[in-house]
Amino acid sequence: MALSLLNKYVWLVDTIYRHKYISFEKINELWLDDERSEGLEIPKRTFHTWIHEVEEMFGLDICCERVGGYNYYIENAEEIKKGGLRNWLLNTISTSNLLMDNLQLKDRILLEEVPSVKDHLEPIIKAMKSNLTLTVTYQGYWHDESSTFELEPYCVKVFKQRWYLAGKSSYCGQVRIYALDRIQNLALTDKKFKMPKKFDPAGFFEDFYGIIAHEDPKVETVKLKVTADQSNYLRSLPLHPTQKEVERGEEYSIFELRLCPEFDFQQEILSQTPDVEVLEPLWLRKEIAGKVKQMWNTYKGDKK
Repeated sequence: MALSLLNKYVWLVDTIYRHKYISFEKINELWLDDERSEGLEIPKRTFHTWIHEVEEMFGLDICCERVGGYNYYIENAEEIKKGGLRNWLLNTISTSNLLMDNLQLKDRILLEEVPSVKDHLEPIIKAMKSNLTLTVTYQGYWHDESSTFELEPYCVKVFKQRWYLAGKSSYCGQVRIYALDRIQNLALTDKKFKMPKKFDPAGFFEDFYGIIAHEDPKVETVKLKVTADQSNYLRSLPLHPTQKEVERGEEYSIFELRLCPEFDFQQEILSQTPDVEVLEPLWLRKEIAGKVKQMWNTYKGDKK
């Protein structure tokens, strides 16, 4: 499907969603103010085609309320607020549309650099869709040489501006996580694989923070003491879906989480030190304390 059409569908969803109830005439008025319209209104037949495509692509039902005038609304608008691919896609394309409409401000809109995935994401998606294995040449961050192996692609995940691929590797026979920007070469094979019924992509990562995950999670209760200022940040952007605030005071708050406190989580805690202090479990507190001590040993010799 042409990207321009996809952009139009997202524009329609975004327009109706923001107005809640809106007439066809008002939609056309707003459309004519958009550069993509090229000064042409949306024909009624084209409008109904867009509605059908939105339902097929995003599972969103655009309905017409005839009472008080013909106003259109999204019947299951609550679905947009939910996470997942649909919400991510709508937000991404909607933001892209906004930026494209304001290129004159390009020097005043600063974005993060994202490692390119254009060479790998498309064949990975095709492989997952057809249940075909991939031949992957990969060099991990901590390895001097690359290795080539066959992989059953199970799912992809975005974390901190990087794309990752989770799949079962013939190299180790287990599900592993691979950064797309570390893939040197990738090719589809004609070999079919059977997606395990027990593998749930969301469930595989749900007990972890980040992309370091495995099939034998050991979930623990983690208790964090957070300064009052930093607590505001954690309230607006929780570290994990299980996060809850169990104590709140003027100087600090206590947060509890249920997860596997692996490397990614520990790195996140360190990045927020000294505003975040691990209280429990004791082994994690000692682990973080040891890393803080190493940092101190690195810097304590500075004379200035």
